[in-house]
Amino acid sequence: MSRRREALLQAAAEIFFEQGYAAASIDAIIERAGGSKRNIYSEFGNKQGLFAAIVTGNADEALSSLPIDNIEERDLPETLTVFGRRLLRIYMSPTVIGIYRLAVTEANRFPDLAKAFYEQGPGRTTVRLAQILEEAQKRDEIRMGDCRQLADRFIGMIRDNLHLQVVLGLRPPPSEKEIRNAVESTVDLFLNGIRISRHT
Repeated sequence: MSRRREALLQAAAEIFFEQGYAAASIDAIIERAGGSKRNIYSEFGNKQGLFAAIVTGNADEALSSLPIDNIEERDLPETLTVFGRRLLRIYMSPTVIGIYRLAVTEANRFPDLAKAFYEQGPGRTTVRLAQILEEAQKRDEIRMGDCRQLADRFIGMIRDNLHLQVVLGLRPPPSEKEIRNAVESTVDLFLNGIRISRHT
């Protein structure tokens, strides 16, 4: 991403979080980041396009830890651990916390905004993880099942109530140690469950 584009998206995110989506204006974003309306409309289309670009950039960062190439050579627990840590860090970042609050707050007035948030962020993440799990099924590493649903379950476990507590301002974002411990526990639970095996 170019520095110019990065600065513009950062300014847009700040304005959205400070003023709310409805009150935020392209003029306010330009005043903070510089540039022109023509450049913004040319690159992003409109205000919703700016919002979608912010969400997409964060989703891209999370998905970069889930490469599909040579997936048959990759260890599933390690893949889930690396992905889980990155995803949890991103979920707890100030930008994504702000995006989440904004999407929830504005969902009734701007359903297209909520749709863009889901499709460009959580939706894409689920689809990519489902592909990883499908490959694991082909290698007989995990039981057969609906991989899209399994991916949703894993991501929900990663997010946990911890995400809600941070969104509500009840606690600060977790430390790196807390993230590592939470993800390690989630991967183990996801792959092995909690019931004691009675088979001998």
